[in-house]
Amino acid sequence: MEYILHILILIGIYIILTMSLNLLAGYTGILSIAHAAFYGLGAYVAALMALQVHTPFLVNLVLAIVAATVLGAFIGIPTLRIKDDYFVIATFAFQVITFSVLNNWVSFTGGPMGLPGIPQPNILGLSITEHYQFLILVVVLCAVTFFICVRVVKSPFGRVLKAIREDEILAQSLGKNVSLFKVKVFMLSAGLASISGVLYATFITYIDPTSFTVMESIFIISIVIIGGTGNLWGSVLGAVVLVSLPELLRFVGLPSSIAANIRQILYGVMLVIFMIWRPQGFIGEFSFRK
Repeated sequence: MEYILHILILIGIYIILTMSLNLLAGYTGILSIAHAAFYGLGAYVAALMALQVHTPFLVNLVLAIVAATVLGAFIGIPTLRIKDDYFVIATFAFQVITFSVLNNWVSFTGGPMGLPGIPQPNILGLSITEHYQFLILVVVLCAVTFFICVRVVKSPFGRVLKAIREDEILAQSLGKNVSLFKVKVFMLSAGLASISGVLYATFITYIDPTSFTVMESIFIISIVIIGGTGNLWGSVLGAVVLVSLPELLRFVGLPSSIAANIRQILYGVMLVIFMIWRPQGFIGEFSFRK
């Protein structure tokens, strides 16, 4: 039972991650390979505040969101002026820089040894130590994130994002400040991604830089594309499929080292297949092939 709850919690964490990236990639048409960096920032802010300053969970959550949002603006303002492949390269560079900082700033982040002993959440005097309690917390934050995303995509702001996705020049000709809209959605996406980082850090109670690499960003992108770009329910479906599917390898009896490699191959094959024959994913509304 604990194992099933563990998988459900991870699915919930990735649902928040993929919904946040879907706002950027699926609804605005901007493909970023830096999402794991904001995921990691949320985790490290929450962990360092809890370990060094002993602030409560809700304070750490708010600080992580603020930090990721501010960094999203700092990165988005210069990089979103460039387009397409050049923007992807810029976000890739930011992801690599973030990993290098986390891995080499040993005195602050713990470097390759990571940060152990992260306290689990305590909300208004209620200690969340059991898996079922943490699952409830994750479900609540998933629901809040989903509500925020729905409100955004159905608002006039969301309609402008879709217009930018379909024809950026047309959106500019209608008097929309395309650069400003891009920066705003980038900041929102980064802030929501940090929520997953906070949940991951306090659930696992240990983090290190290897959890927030380029491969993690690619995995998040895979969930968005396979589940469905431009559809929030696609993010939910993609997270359920891609997080739970590799767990089936545990029951085949393969050694863990081989199973890990097969999992990466499986992700790659699925991504290639979908990009060729179903680029909008299972239930998506937007295709990057356009």
